[in-house]
Amino acid sequence: MTTSIKAAIKDAIKIAPPSRRDRIRQQLADLKMPGALESLDQVLAAADGGSATPADAIEQLLAAQISLRNNRRLVAAMRSSRLPAVKTIADFDFSFQPSVKREQIESLHELGFIERRENVILPGPPGVGKSHLAISLAIAAAQSGRRVYYGTLADLITSLEEASLAGHLSHRLKTLGFPSLLVVDEIGYLPITRTGAMLFFQLMSRRYEHASTVLTSNKGFEEWGEIFGDDVMAAALIDRLVHQCHIVNIRGNRYRMRNHAELQSALHPEFHSELHHEPSRRTAQTSHAIPTQRKTAKERRP
Repeated sequence: MTTSIKAAIKDAIKIAPPSRRDRIRQQLADLKMPGALESLDQVLAAADGGSATPADAIEQLLAAQISLRNNRRLVAAMRSSRLPAVKTIADFDFSFQPSVKREQIESLHELGFIERRENVILPGPPGVGKSHLAISLAIAAAQSGRRVYYGTLADLITSLEEASLAGHLSHRLKTLGFPSLLVVDEIGYLPITRTGAMLFFQLMSRRYEHASTVLTSNKGFEEWGEIFGDDVMAAALIDRLVHQCHIVNIRGNRYRMRNHAELQSALHPEFHSELHHEPSRRTAQTSHAIPTQRKTAKERRP
């Protein structure tokens, strides 16, 4: 083969256009879509084999990218929001907790309440799944790109008291007022000081009609005066929280004990059968009436 022929072949190789696969790969890289890029070979193989239509392939590439993006957002949120665990609506056992309306929870997870700056309150006895649902709302919000923050009532008040002593209360209130969604967990589990109650009232007043808050409590509204040490302040706080609010009352079985109940049933099926044949017993439901002071809260609002 002459030198001129070899040169011609080399020139042809140099100017040969890249394959469609390579072009798609480069386009995905230019668009900064690593999730789609990573799944490209698998998706194209399915398309070439006839098991996926072109529309299916596009949908799968986009889904892979969205999944990676949401996972990255969640990792970042777990670092900044102090969420204690990853708990999602998909992990919640609605069959074990029939008092929870699935339609209501699924609707809340569409996050329209955040757009409208509404609140969500989940009252109920300990262990029925309140924190799980509150955290799952925060997870959904984080995956949608919203800033979230989690804290128990005791931890939030401690941070406010420390900021107040250090002379940084205004900055701390601004920081906690900024997230699109704040989760306040475990209201009523631990005693709080009157100073702490006043600081928390300031925080909720700052967020009122500006951002959404999800709160869980093992106490009914009628007991919040005792929790915060002041019936009037509790009524004013409730007045703000329930103004634009979704209340999810949870009653019934202790959610964290469901696996133990299943184990007990498996080990002693005859005992479990006897229980099912016993007459049902109606348990008293805790009232969640708002304190009577709320009637004058607007007149006496601090």
